[in-house]
Amino acid sequence: MRLWSLHPSHLDTKGLVALWREALLAQKVLMGETRGYTRHPQLNRFRAHPEPMAMIAAYLHGVKVEAENRGYRFDATRIVAPPFRGRVEESEGQLLFEWSHLLVKLGKRTPALYEEYQRIELPAAHLLFRIVPGEKKVWERG
Repeated sequence: MRLWSLHPSHLDTKGLVALWREALLAQKVLMGETRGYTRHPQLNRFRAHPEPMAMIAAYLHGVKVEAENRGYRFDATRIVAPPFRGRVEESEGQLLFEWSHLLVKLGKRTPALYEEYQRIELPAAHLLFRIVPGEKKVWERG
């Protein structure tokens, strides 16, 4: 499971579709409707929020908007809560760690995008997040 801090516009098609599926799975985990993934570290920041369901709803909404911008139809009825309207702090170190991780993936499956992204020093964040100084999160693997 990877719930990117990066803006979904940075993802290739395969990554965007995977993100939608994984965020829907995260929503189910947060609702207590799964037996698996219950301790997945990617869910820590959602669980730490006072309104975890609203936070995951806002996250899913951001992914859906990007999908619509590309002409895809992701089913918004699968988002079960009203979205959180604020922004959540995320560290620049986490964002850059994820950027490096994404570049490795794109280098293998979407080389043209990989080449284009080599010029980006600081990628955009998902609109849910406000980037602040700091290191990679301790819950992050790798």
